[in-house]
Amino acid sequence: MAELFRGQALTRPLVLAIPRGGVVTGAALARELNAELDVVLARKLRAPWQPELAIGAIGEDGAEYLADFAREVRGFCDAYLAEERAQQLAEIERRRQMFRAVKPAAEVAGRTVIVTDDGIATGATMLAALHVIRARKPLELIAAIPVSPPETAQILGRHCDRVECVITPTCLGAVGSYYWNFTQIEDEEALETLRRYEFERR
Repeated sequence: MAELFRGQALTRPLVLAIPRGGVVTGAALARELNAELDVVLARKLRAPWQPELAIGAIGEDGAEYLADFAREVRGFCDAYLAEERAQQLAEIERRRQMFRAVKPAAEVAGRTVIVTDDGIATGATMLAALHVIRARKPLELIAAIPVSPPETAQILGRHCDRVECVITPTCLGAVGSYYWNFTQIEDEEALETLRRYEFERR
């Protein structure tokens, strides 16, 4: 993915990864760009009865994004949304404490900020993350992902300065099918990846 940035002028580059899988992607990208690495916390809002389906997302600042179809999903109601929102904010707070014990939040203002994940489908979580970071006034805000449907990449492009994507398949399928190894990343591995990168940068 770093090849997409060759020859580009980046101002004090900062790579912000969406945990957990995005931390591994982010570390690899940050290493190639000689950039600072940190996390941005956002969580998908899950559909009733279909927890793998994102009907939206929420960022660490509490800003919420809902997909156009969210209210048409079976079982959706305001009470469900309030409960799901509370659960995801609680998880965001748990992760915030965990990651901030390893690294204080990086300065964002006036920098080239690259938000990344290991891949996206609906793009809801990435959208929430972009809104969180845009509010902190980066000089330039870029979404960088290994794989995304072209229509999702176009939507993301309306919420950042540009999108850099390696593969844009028209029929995405599972994100994991684009990796040789797509093992689930656990909290400790994500933390250790961030900790190790911080140590290498000293």
